[in-house]
Amino acid sequence: MPVEIRQLTTMSELYEMQKVEAAVWQMDPIPVHQTFTAMHHGGIILGAFEEDQMVGFLYSFAGFDGKASYLCSHMMGMLPGYRMNGLGEALKFKQAEIARKLGYDMITWTYDPLESRNAYVNLHKLGAVGAIYHPNHYGEMADELNHGLPTDRFQIKWELGEKKSVQPATWDIELVLLDGGSHGEPIIKKHLETADIADSSTYFVAIPADFQTMKQTDFTLAKSWRLETGKVFKKLFDHGFQARDLLRTKEEAYSYYVFIKE
Repeated sequence: MPVEIRQLTTMSELYEMQKVEAAVWQMDPIPVHQTFTAMHHGGIILGAFEEDQMVGFLYSFAGFDGKASYLCSHMMGMLPGYRMNGLGEALKFKQAEIARKLGYDMITWTYDPLESRNAYVNLHKLGAVGAIYHPNHYGEMADELNHGLPTDRFQIKWELGEKKSVQPATWDIELVLLDGGSHGEPIIKKHLETADIADSSTYFVAIPADFQTMKQTDFTLAKSWRLETGKVFKKLFDHGFQARDLLRTKEEAYSYYVFIKE
């Protein structure tokens, strides 16, 4: 059966969404009074259904920074078995379709920069931009995906009217600021501390292809990746770079961010 994506409109659907939340994160779900209020004040809440069972959701609410309004996309989750078939991408495109009709020009959200699948969808498939780096953004979290590590996040800005402009033919793979070693360890290039980052408009940063598996098999190594990439991310963002794409293949142990200074 094909999966149907539609807006949630009732309390009973929001309670079903809570069940998916709990199954994905093993933590208390968002209170229904909160999601119900957001739904009626500019928010967009989507459910993905296989027949009558909700198998995924996407929760977003209205945002304002004092200058412009936008849509804050706060949480997306899918049951096991529905995470590798393009459902997340389909949810995001449906969200954008509805957001445009409501008058939104931009959608923003955060994600873990070491999650290569999310990065690939956000940057490569959607053509969004990793615009801001937030070290340890949420502080300590006890859920299964975040427990024991700093909660570093990239903040995505998805301008709904923009077209992707990255040209892969111009990439110089030699400009790698952090790479993976032969034993899976992160290696910061020696020239990082002394380099004038402004010397180039494009840099590459490696991340593990499967960070969650690494956390389960070698937590110390996973923590090292978090800390070492954080140093490189901070330097790049401090110098005006943004994450614009991710080079990812299923066969390789590492994926590579493309950072560009506009």
